[in-house]
Amino acid sequence: MLVLPDGDFAGFIFDCDGTLADSMPLYHRAWLAALRDGGATFDFSWDIFTSRAGMTTALTVEALNRQFGTRLEAHRVEARQKAEYLSLIDEVKPIVEVVDVAMAHAGKLPMSVASGGTRPLVERTLELIGVKHLFGHVLVAADVERGKPEPDIFLLAAERMGVAPERCLVFEDGEMGILAAQRAGMQVVRVDFGSRS
Repeated sequence: MLVLPDGDFAGFIFDCDGTLADSMPLYHRAWLAALRDGGATFDFSWDIFTSRAGMTTALTVEALNRQFGTRLEAHRVEARQKAEYLSLIDEVKPIVEVVDVAMAHAGKLPMSVASGGTRPLVERTLELIGVKHLFGHVLVAADVERGKPEPDIFLLAAERMGVAPERCLVFEDGEMGILAAQRAGMQVVRVDFGSRS
């Protein structure tokens, strides 16, 4: 069961992957295939993968190149990763504990999704787990100049919902997303119900 903090919250903001959707193992598989095809020689472990959760694919590849001294081409890895994930996406399942919270508050206060993913994949994921209709706004990495861990996407979600940032409650699984929400002045519920790869 997900325990919500006390507070006078006027809006909820949910991350998608790893928060509403149990999609992280699928993304990890897609990343492994993309990195292998891109010529990576390092082990892209589950821990490395989750430490980058919430970042865009391009930023993740840049960070991996710095960390491992590689020269992976971000656009090539990104294209392969997206194609691989699309081939797996029908396997995605909801994270019931989080979806239950969203359903319980639907229509009672404004809610949005703020994801570091791409619009087609995020919207398809929300459709597959049956929750897209619950959210007035779905924001993705392309909607802001700076991605997580910067606060931009959460601040934009608050603005779109017409709710002050300090009255928003964010649901997040990734460290980058949690940091982004905190930088936005929002309280965060850490989600840790998803599967492991």
